[in-house]
Amino acid sequence: MSLKAFETGLDKSAANYVPLSPLSFMRRTADVYPDRAALVYGEQVISWREAYTRARRLASALRMHGIGKNDTVAIMAPNVPAIFDAHFGVPMVGAVLNTINPRLDAQTIAFILDHGEAEVLITDREFAEVNREALSKCSRKPLIIDIDDLSADGGELLGEMSYEDFLESGDPKYAWDLPIDEWDAISLSYTSGTAGDPRGVVYHHRGAYLSALGNVFAWDMNPHPVYLWTLPMSHCNGWCFPWTLAAMAGTSVCMRQVSTSSILDAISSHRVTHFCGMPDVLNMLVNNNSVERCIPYPVRVMTASAPPSAAVLQKMDSNGFHVTNVYGLTETHGPAVSCLWHVEWDLLPPEEKAEKKSRQGVMYPTLENLMVADTETLEPMPKDGTAVGEVMFQGNIVMKGYLKNPEATKDAFGGGWFHSGDLGVWGDDNYILLKDRSKNMRI
Repeated sequence: MSLKAFETGLDKSAANYVPLSPLSFMRRTADVYPDRAALVYGEQVISWREAYTRARRLASALRMHGIGKNDTVAIMAPNVPAIFDAHFGVPMVGAVLNTINPRLDAQTIAFILDHGEAEVLITDREFAEVNREALSKCSRKPLIIDIDDLSADGGELLGEMSYEDFLESGDPKYAWDLPIDEWDAISLSYTSGTAGDPRGVVYHHRGAYLSALGNVFAWDMNPHPVYLWTLPMSHCNGWCFPWTLAAMAGTSVCMRQVSTSSILDAISSHRVTHFCGMPDVLNMLVNNNSVERCIPYPVRVMTASAPPSAAVLQKMDSNGFHVTNVYGLTETHGPAVSCLWHVEWDLLPPEEKAEKKSRQGVMYPTLENLMVADTETLEPMPKDGTAVGEVMFQGNIVMKGYLKNPEATKDAFGGGWFHSGDLGVWGDDNYILLKDRSKNMRI
């Protein structure tokens, strides 16, 4: 049988096909908006030109220490410039970024460093005590680079050099390359699962790229947002927002400690437009008497986990915070479901508006399929708001799989769907509402 006309002479080439990677966002923004602020940390302001240079220096310094494709670079840090740099500099050299939760115990950190085969550990001095203990339990001996932040609460230096000195050793014009394959790993995040050792969730460049853009669509973000980091970048790569902000030429406002006063001060000082906060952050804000006096303009808030109560949502709204509820898992690059708002709902009574907002919502535009179904048969549940089934995902923002755990990966992808382990219902408008969470593998 002869080939059709569209099957010949139309091959992929360097001119018409480039692997998707969020690294492209930084390069473009550094070219187009070099003088806009990329990051603010205390008195330090880093432009996008400088942010791009820092990332290239980091990539170069890692390369000079033998780090290359599929090597793991771990980092344990609060929301400081170094962890932002790492989201770009580490994958620029083809390596895989492993952000470690600073709240973990030494035994778990040691497991992660060994299981993830970390070649480098960039660590903030504040966590020196737990890291020293973790390193004593490790079979691996990674290169230690210290973030010597004067704002840190005590601690000491464990490594061979400071992070800033490490950057200075790198080439500011390092010629990095995009991945050859967008399916290449970009990051590694550990999730506890239900029992046993943590599972290493592997993200790919394609998923990170699409998730970063998905955040823009789901949150209706305008160019140049000013984003306040209350969510740790160590958690699901900050829900992919480092890459989102690069795409949107936004500004990251970073702080070591999150408190009501630090949030309100940052909003008023930097005119913050967006921030992500878990329900406890929202509760903290609405219970502060000074909120009304400090929010002179609308601020968009994205929240996840258990939805805030109707009372909290109403008070947030009355104080100028527009809350969007989202849902996702570590295995879906963070948020993959968003409670998109319909303008006609503005006319509803406050209680009904809060009820609408408390649902998890509908799939991101960058997710292909979402359903509530029978776990065994994969038969979709009726869209009646009462029939409970397992929430399942399908699409490009689902993880590559679990590192060194093919059986768990196979189980998670049974029937061609990612099984979240979360139970929910969906209504006739396709919005889902979680009812129970049978796995501790979620945002």
